[in-house]
Amino acid sequence: MRCAVVGHVEWVEFARVPRFPAAGTIVHVEEFWADPAGAGPVMARQLARLAGRCELFTVLGDDELGHRSERRLAELGIDVHAEFRASTRRAWTHIDANGERTITVIGDKLLPRAALPLTGYDALYFVSGEPSALRAARAARFVAATAREQATLRKAGVPLDLLVGSLNDASEHYEGGVDAANVVLTDGANGCVANGERFPAPASPGPVVDTYGAGDSFAAALCFALARGDALPDAIALASRAGAAVITGRGPYSSQLTLDG
Repeated sequence: MRCAVVGHVEWVEFARVPRFPAAGTIVHVEEFWADPAGAGPVMARQLARLAGRCELFTVLGDDELGHRSERRLAELGIDVHAEFRASTRRAWTHIDANGERTITVIGDKLLPRAALPLTGYDALYFVSGEPSALRAARAARFVAATAREQATLRKAGVPLDLLVGSLNDASEHYEGGVDAANVVLTDGANGCVANGERFPAPASPGPVVDTYGAGDSFAAALCFALARGDALPDAIALASRAGAAVITGRGPYSSQLTLDG
């Protein structure tokens, strides 16, 4: 399967802390690391782990962090097609003792634009971009998108094979009005609702270490499974395993699911 993701990248600094800082307090970091992340890279890496390869069409900052991101994404096995402009979007993520994450974002998304060569892909996930980029993405056989970008989806007017949103994250609530063959809304530990039917979450394969990237890995695996022809319940089962796998490792990449994992 030939897979691609269209979306933004941000340079994320992760800090593990015993608890989230309250107003006027100081917390001491127990562990610190940094990586290019956000939905675009996380989904591209998950698709690459399942399909053997995935291409990421993105915009990176024309600065040290942008070029560092390109090198690191290549190390992660992602084939990067990047335009370089402006400055890298950054984020700061606290992870508490329960593995929950809180994210602070610095800067605007650098959005992919129109003329993207997206013909011939079997599965494509649209994370972010201008409406013209989404229209170009429709050249793929199977197109999924995130409910985070509903304004863009409506403006582009492109029919989708899959729309993934959330019942818990206000930025991903689905408000209707998007032409989508399948609508899946995640519900954390309660599983998800797909086309109006509830599916429970699987048992966790291990202790919760870090929830960053779980939802995006779920969505990417769901896109992969539906695009290869899995029935919806089977696709959700694979996606649920992918989301559960991520939370057992540090950061979004250390424990992403493979087909033999």
